[in-house]
Parts: sequence; C-alpha cells; structure tokens
Amino acid sequence: MPRPTVRNRPFGTTPTGEEVTLWRLESPSGSYAEILTYGGILHALGVPDATGRLGNVVLSLPSIDQYTEKSPYLGALIGRYANRIAQGRFTLDGTEHAIPVNDRGHALHGGPEGFDARVWEAAAHTDGDTAVLRLRLLSPDGDMGFPGTLDVTATYSLDAHGTLALDCTATTDRPTVVSLSNHAYFNLAADGGDVLDHTLRVDGDDYLPVDPEGIPLGPATAVKGTPFDLTAPRLLRLGVQADDDEIRGAGGYDHCWVLSRGETGEPRRAARLASADGGRVMEVWTTAPGLQVYTANQLDGTLSDPDGRPLRRHGAVCLETQHLPDAPNRPEYPSPVLRPGETDRRRTEFRFPRPEAPDSVR
Repeated sequence: MPRPTVRNRPFGTTPTGEEVTLWRLESPSGSYAEILTYGGILHALGVPDATGRLGNVVLSLPSIDQYTEKSPYLGALIGRYANRIAQGRFTLDGTEHAIPVNDRGHALHGGPEGFDARVWEAAAHTDGDTAVLRLRLLSPDGDMGFPGTLDVTATYSLDAHGTLALDCTATTDRPTVVSLSNHAYFNLAADGGDVLDHTLRVDGDDYLPVDPEGIPLGPATAVKGTPFDLTAPRLLRLGVQADDDEIRGAGGYDHCWVLSRGETGEPRRAARLASADGGRVMEVWTTAPGLQVYTANQLDGTLSDPDGRPLRRHGAVCLETQHLPDAPNRPEYPSPVLRPGETDRRRTEFRFPRPEAPDSVR
C-alpha cells in the first residue's frame, strides 16, 4: 500500500516580506490537501469522484498577492472569533473590550487583521497512514482588541480514507473569548459552476434568525416550515431562491444552525453535501455547537481561480463549524469564554464516503 507523503514549496512573499510556504499532504487513497502557511489556508483538496477521477473541491486563488489583497477568507483559518460580534464590543468579567469593526459596523472573523491574515509556523510529519501538518500562532494580549495572549495550534491531517481533519487547540493567560473555524468554499462538482443543484442536509432543528446586518435577533428558532429546514436533503437552489426576507437580504444562506446535540466531546455529523450527479459526497463531523452555512453570496466574478475561471455568486458553499455568532454578548448561548488553565479544543472532519444511491430530495 502506498505511504502518505508530505512535501512543500515556496508560494511567494507577503507585502510585509514574510515568506509563504505551500504544504502538500498526500494520502495513500490518492486524495491530497494543499495548505498555505499564510492564513492556514486550505488551498486545494483533491477528492476522487465515483469513477476515481480526482478533482479539487475547494475554491482558491492563484497567487499570494491575491490572497493578501482580495480574498474573501477563501479556505482560511478564522480567529480569534469566527462570525460576528455586534458593534465589535463585548464585556467579560466586567471589562468592555472593543474589536475593530470590518463588516457594516460589526467585527467579523476576528477583525480586519484576524488569523486569516497571519503567517503561521509550520511543521509536518507522517504518522502511520496519515499525513500531518501542524500550524502554530501566538496572538499577543490586546491583538485586535481581544484580551489575553492566545497560543493556538491548528493541525491538518489527511488519512488513508481521504478524510481531512482539523484539530484546533488554544490556551490563554487571561480570560478571553475564542471561536476557531475554517472558511473553505466547497464545490463538489469541481467544475467551476455553481452549487445550486447540490443537495445539503444539516443535522440541526433550529437556526438563528438575523437582522439585515447578520446579527442574531435572539433565541434560536425551529426550522420546521421554513426555507431553513434542511433536516432532510434539499436542493440549495430551493433555499437560495426562496421567498423569504432574510434570504433575499443576504442573497442566499448566511445563517447559523444550532446543531442538534450541542457542543460535544467527540465529533458527530453536522452536515451532508452531495454534488448534483452524486459523484462526490462530503460529510462534516464536528464537536462545535453551531454550523454557519454561507452560499458564497458576495462572489461577483472579479476574482478567478488558478485555472482562470471566475469565482461567481453561489459558486460554492461554506460549512463553518463554530460557536454561535455574537455569543460573547449572549449569555443564553453556549459560552465561548476561555480561562487560564483551560484548553479550548475543536475537531472538525471532512469525510468523503463512497457515493451510494442518491438521497431523496425534497
């Protein structure tokens, strides 16, 4: 049986002169993952279809210049806090903290210089039949307004079955808030088209309604009877084009589902995505309490992938495992607070089971 391999090559230099490396993990199954030290970006994920043909199922950009100047978080590691914090402010233990706002008056994905815009330290190895890349970042006290020095490790591992796992851990020397995620844009057809004929199932009976700026309106609401009911496989087209004020305002899905079993110690399935022809299927398994579904509503064709194909609206879907948005201001949500002596742990797995008979679609 082939052995896993790990290779690397230069990928350019950031505007501040930092060298960026591309690491390639190859599985005995033939699958591969390419990860940049800039932003911990998942730059490529090669997955076979039902006939064994490999295809890259994540959107990417051709150069480090485009990633540093224009990228809408393509494939990036997100921190310190994934999703939105209202007005960029939260109070922790009686002290208010302010995060620079970067999205309609709110802080998004850790602020304008979040973890997606940092060069991470990297070390790689193989472990049995698994290829492993370990990334580390030290975020100082006050970084983007967040309290505490945060020591973060993000480990990508690709096993013999072609499962890509992401394990994130974080420790702090002062109380802080943490929600780490990955922002890959998935298109299982790997053909440069849209994902409107993909089917998606989410294992969550509730979601968070949001205002026009993406801030939760309050408690979770049952999905039953709404366009957010993905408890059975549903064509993304039917949701994205639904007659619903929230969906029209966002241009598609940009909402957080509350996963049925809440925060867990071991991964459980959060979502199942299938291409239109059923040739590729992906399951997302996670320990996180929430899943943000985003249908690439803001892509407008001004960016192109390494093959020169424009990245267009609804050309992918993001399935971001995370704490709930604005949880630092919502005591009724699962707590994102991390204190000294504790370790924040998050595992997400992207599994690619062999395609079987297609799901019945509503």
